Amino acid sequence: MKAAVVATMFAFILASSAYADVTLKQTVTGKGLGMSGQSTGTTYIKGHKMRSDAVNGDKTQTSIFDLDSQKLFIFDSKKKEADVWDMAAFAAQLSTSVDTARMTASLEPNGQTKEIAGQSAAGYDLEISMPASMAGNPDMSMLVTLSGPTWIVKDAPGAADYLRFYKAAAEKGWVLSDPRAAQGAPGQARAMTEMYRQLAEAGGIPYETDMQVKMSASGSGNPLGGLLARIGNVSTSTSIQSVETGDLADDLFAPPPEYKLNSKK
Repeated sequence: MKAAVVATMFAFILASSAYADVTLKQTVTGKGLGMSGQSTGTTYIKGHKMRSDAVNGDKTQTSIFDLDSQKLFIFDSKKKEADVWDMAAFAAQLSTSVDTARMTASLEPNGQTKEIAGQSAAGYDLEISMPASMAGNPDMSMLVTLSGPTWIVKDAPGAADYLRFYKAAAEKGWVLSDPRAAQGAPGQARAMTEMYRQLAEAGGIPYETDMQVKMSASGSGNPLGGLLARIGNVSTSTSIQSVETGDLADDLFAPPPEYKLNSKK
């Protein structure tokens, strides 16, 4: 009897340590589309829910991804209302503008290591190519290429919970970005989703990622050629400052109850 009780307690301890709510603090730097800048943010993960708070000046924009309900909530600290997106419907809509059958992706170790935020990270080279079109129009097709190095910590605190969320998101075909931006750049948005899937399959948390996004028009006479040439490349860098584990309150993963909810498509 005592052996059974000890075994049960040991199994519970293992299960508890396998998954723990996780909080990540990071900085994000972006350059392209005529703009550049840096923002700080915090990401919270609890099961199949993730909250991202991005601070820019005196405003904080919050995105809450609820995989099980297929809902995305977006709101900022200046308004008392939230936009609500049906992500199952949005994913179906976005699929008309990207050709995932012709997508190519690779994530290969490059043999390098470095210390980031007190953790030893292994270097990988990532490259993803995604054919896409504007508004599903084949005459306005392009190739989106996302490439660059990433540094992954495989034994990081909270890695199990982090990986569980991103693998579930990839299985559901989620776009982990603002749908309004994804509508304007569907290839880039879908390539980013594939990037998260590739990183999750590597089995750790990416503590640092430097990505170049290149867009080129496909076919001669494509009206997008001149536009994409003027836009140029986009670069983004993300760096983790700290990772902590510990219970997170359920109400952190929903808009405040007094907020007005606006349905979006």
